[in-house]
Amino acid sequence: MNILDGLYRMTALDQFIHDPLALVMIVIGLFLLYLGIAKQYEPLLLVPIGFGIVLANSLGGGMGIVAPTDEIMHLSLLEIADRYGIMNMLYYSLIKTGLLPPIIFMGVGALTDFGPMLRNLRLALFGAAAQLGIFTVLVGAILAGFTLKESAAMGVIGGADGPTAIYTSIILAPHLLGTIAIAAYSYMALVPVIIPFVVRFTTNTNELKINMRQMDVLYPSKKPIKNIKILKILFPLMIGGIVALLVPSALPLVGMLVFGNLVKEIGTSTERLHKAASGGILNTATIFLGLCVGATMTSETFMTFRTIGVVIGGFIAFCISVAGGIFAVKIYNLFAKKKINPLVGATGLSAVPMACRVANDIALKHDPQNHILQYAMASNISGVIGSATAAGILITFLR
Repeated sequence: MNILDGLYRMTALDQFIHDPLALVMIVIGLFLLYLGIAKQYEPLLLVPIGFGIVLANSLGGGMGIVAPTDEIMHLSLLEIADRYGIMNMLYYSLIKTGLLPPIIFMGVGALTDFGPMLRNLRLALFGAAAQLGIFTVLVGAILAGFTLKESAAMGVIGGADGPTAIYTSIILAPHLLGTIAIAAYSYMALVPVIIPFVVRFTTNTNELKINMRQMDVLYPSKKPIKNIKILKILFPLMIGGIVALLVPSALPLVGMLVFGNLVKEIGTSTERLHKAASGGILNTATIFLGLCVGATMTSETFMTFRTIGVVIGGFIAFCISVAGGIFAVKIYNLFAKKKINPLVGATGLSAVPMACRVANDIALKHDPQNHILQYAMASNISGVIGSATAAGILITFLR
């Protein structure tokens, strides 16, 4: 009987009996794995996040992230690994320090082409307008009872930029990190559903038929770009300098974004750096970010009413951001001869490049000749910079 009792205690069965909510969390983790594997919704993030949730809630394995305390914050990494397990060592060295989101931004920059935005600079304004959801939900969350820092971290979900949302949460509301990460990436995966939903209620058929290429023919640019290659090299330097001067707290994200883009645009002399940033480094950072974020989602931290509020608030922020870009275009069209398709404004949030593909598909349904992909990319790319800048502003005032 002693042997049988020892075998029973060796398993996690007794712990699951005392904490049945852990089984619910495992089901949530398996559902995220299903979305990533079967439905192909953001698989690069949802698969490691879902697996991290399963690991964290497999009781007895010591893979769940423990909340920061004065004791753990004064331990060395080796001591954290010894007392709390390897996952906590990874979390406190890679996530709690804010290291991985900027690394991922470097990889995103190495994969980004600023050309469409540089050729259509006026469209970049709608990337700023689409950040409306961040500040609207910030105010609404405060009125709903969230703290100022929690409200800011929740609002950044509306920027549709997972690394930015995670980075802001690490600094302002680390106890909401897992929930905010899940909400941000889930809504990014649902872009093909959310953008058409908002477009249906904010635009009409005539607006969706506005052909951007025809507008370019009717109203050609008076100052065409002569040397786009040089401009592509100078642009990330200029953006980095402006952000460093005006919003230095956004520099960890924007600075790494433009650095990644710079090594891409320089060409063959930095090709090895470009391949490393957009390949091995980005993939490794993505794996550890997903696993560690998933491991924060234990039953004690996730199964709360505050979690439901974050999920609802994130959805509202996302929808308002899409609508904000659309209405900015509609206002612009009231005063301009050269009209802009409102779908361009709908892509002012991040979610690169899925938002552009969705907008282009909607435009083609209304006019098979109306390809707006390159125009949508201009607004979309500016939204990446805009969301990181908005997060930097909030961090500056609330940190």
